[in-house]
Amino acid sequence: MGGMFGTDGVRGVANRDLSPEKAFKLGRAGAHLLARRDPGAGIVIGKDTRVSGDMLEAALIAGICSAGVDVLRVGVMPTPAVAYLTRDLGAAAGVVISASHNPVEDNGIKFFGASGYKLPDETEEEIEALFASECAGVPCPVGGDVGRVREVRDAEDRYVKFARGTVGASLAGLKIVVDCANGAAYRVAPRIYGEMGAEVVPIFNLPDGVNINRGCGSTHPQALMEAVVAHGADLGLAHDGDADRVLAVDARGRLVDGDQIMVVCARSLKEKGLLANDSVVVTVMSNLGLRLALRDAGIKVIETRVGDRYVLEELLRSGARFGGEQSGHVIFLDHNTTGDGILTALQLMAVIKESGLSLEELAGQMEKIPQLLVNVRVSDKNAVMKSPVLAGVIKEEESRLNGGGRILVRPSGTEPLVRIMAEGRNMGLLQEIVDRLANIIKEIS
Repeated sequence: MGGMFGTDGVRGVANRDLSPEKAFKLGRAGAHLLARRDPGAGIVIGKDTRVSGDMLEAALIAGICSAGVDVLRVGVMPTPAVAYLTRDLGAAAGVVISASHNPVEDNGIKFFGASGYKLPDETEEEIEALFASECAGVPCPVGGDVGRVREVRDAEDRYVKFARGTVGASLAGLKIVVDCANGAAYRVAPRIYGEMGAEVVPIFNLPDGVNINRGCGSTHPQALMEAVVAHGADLGLAHDGDADRVLAVDARGRLVDGDQIMVVCARSLKEKGLLANDSVVVTVMSNLGLRLALRDAGIKVIETRVGDRYVLEELLRSGARFGGEQSGHVIFLDHNTTGDGILTALQLMAVIKESGLSLEELAGQMEKIPQLLVNVRVSDKNAVMKSPVLAGVIKEEESRLNGGGRILVRPSGTEPLVRIMAEGRNMGLLQEIVDRLANIIKEIS
């Protein structure tokens, strides 16, 4: 993979690292490579609620249309909805303008192919090479051959119909608090859950362009945990800025993470004979408790690198159809081509309704082994990861765990961070290990 595309598209501080000029050239290069065979099919463009989205959308549209390709504009829409709409509208590609769970100053540009899947590395590299050449060879049509912009006014209705069709159970009788992260789910998530019969209490559903992910959403669930108890709700749901993730909260205000959600859904799918290959794909970050709970249920765990793109690659390679990350990015490949927080929430609530059990009881199918997670901001994460000093300290600290836990140190795929995870049953020891590793990383950087 080249230097421009990370694990989840092109990211950066909007109007600085990710400038309108850069967005224009990305749109032009992407349109030429992805839609040259059928320019009239168009490219779907959606975005989250951050203020820079309008600026980058305008630049992307200009770049795409300058290559003679039409734009299908869907406005504020969850990332998984754009993936679905790309397929549903028969478009040549899709583009999402979002930085997901990142703060408001960041933004990103992510492409989907006509199939609704994220682009493979080779295609991203082709776009990057064309971008670097200043789009050499890309035609500049004139007159009636310039691309047009078409508003897809029923985009939300299309996605709502799709999402509702993935479950058969009514949600009547459930009272849920929904944290929309002031992001792309702010309107569509409460609508879907309400139309399915649930009593919905939406919070953080008033985006103003700058409050996306601010003290809310899946990265800041404390307010939701308190709200679930205050409202006497059955559960809470926390989305992130682009709604490709979801975390849950039980009636007692306790967080239920992506690992626990996967255990609940995987066991239900297996009981119904719907879990392909009796397998689940997870990343190295998934809790040991998940592995133990799935093993006891006769379910095979396939492990991959951190990042939803790697989960997806392994799903396609192995023939499994279900997997995800502890962060709540869960992929039901029988329904959508990428992680979909709303769809995942619907599947989870369907299990609650069908089983007659509470979320607390279902989440109790997995014992969470203590994990301590720390992010360290660095100037050069790649240099840190190559440090022999850090490697030596990790080896020393692993020996202290004596086989009763593990340490994982990795660079973030989207931010200038090195992430430290220590897992084991002795929290005091885990804290000592993480503190030492964090200090070493700060010294190196």
